[in-house]
Amino acid sequence: MSPKTAQELALPVGVTLDRFIMLSQTAFPYATGELSQLLRDIALAGKIINREINRAGLVDIAGGNGTDNVQGENQQKLDIIANIRFIRALKNGGEVCAILSEEDEDIIHTGNDHGKYVVAMDPLDGSSNIDVNVSIGTIFSIYRRISPIDEPATREDFLQGGRKQVAAGYILYGSSTMLVYSTGDGVNGFTYDHSLGEFILSHKNIRSPENGTIYSVNDGYINDYPAFVQDYLTKCKAQSCTARYIGSLVADFHRNLLRGGVYLYPSTKKTPEGKLRLLYECYPLAFIAEKSGGKAIDGFGPILDIVPTSFHQRSPIYVGSPSMVDEVMKL
Repeated sequence: MSPKTAQELALPVGVTLDRFIMLSQTAFPYATGELSQLLRDIALAGKIINREINRAGLVDIAGGNGTDNVQGENQQKLDIIANIRFIRALKNGGEVCAILSEEDEDIIHTGNDHGKYVVAMDPLDGSSNIDVNVSIGTIFSIYRRISPIDEPATREDFLQGGRKQVAAGYILYGSSTMLVYSTGDGVNGFTYDHSLGEFILSHKNIRSPENGTIYSVNDGYINDYPAFVQDYLTKCKAQSCTARYIGSLVADFHRNLLRGGVYLYPSTKKTPEGKLRLLYECYPLAFIAEKSGGKAIDGFGPILDIVPTSFHQRSPIYVGSPSMVDEVMKL
């Protein structure tokens, strides 16, 4: 056996998130460093939540907490932990003047009134799946504030509309932990290397497949869905398409983004306005979908064109491969 060269013995680790942000900073609309630091703060909080989730079965942080959030939903213990961790990381980072969270009714002011950004987030989506070891995620949306610097943030900072997002993304906690985000110039994914404590670029310039064979929907409510959705699902079954529904939004979206598919969460008789929250679920995932070449609609038009009127506004969503989203609306 011939001896290995130095290059073969020490293969490159890859591009870390920090290095990627630094190299890409010139593509940011406001390349002064604040947005770069904000993304690092989100990544740091994601690492901490990853640690908490991985030990959830060993310490008493799994299961319900016996309290409800502002949505009237039962809070899991990790919902509360994730909310605290992300708020703390964003406060300490200093770049964010205010936060809107699924777990809180109103704006959370960080005390950093000099900060140029606001963040809307779902700290831990799909948290009820923790107890059965199913993938869950964090979803975030970043806006450049429009209120005066050095004054408290206002409602208008969060109600600018989806087209005003300067960055958005999600963290998927699954068989591996991934951070996927976009600042408007493509979508990139980073996988967490536990041994290094670093997010490493693993999915460069993610592009949504034009078409696919996967549809993701809760079939249990099919009789309550609009007629055009029922017709589409009937067609999917007739064509032997693959049904894949985890019940964890980030996981379902991520799979379809990589493999090609459509995620459907229609309105129902019980929830005519839809179920998912516009500002911190639909907007950021629609942003990622469009920046990767996919589509996201509410059944009438693009999700990102919806005019927001309240913090916890809900919306139907159909998101994924563009041909499949178009097909939903044809029926």
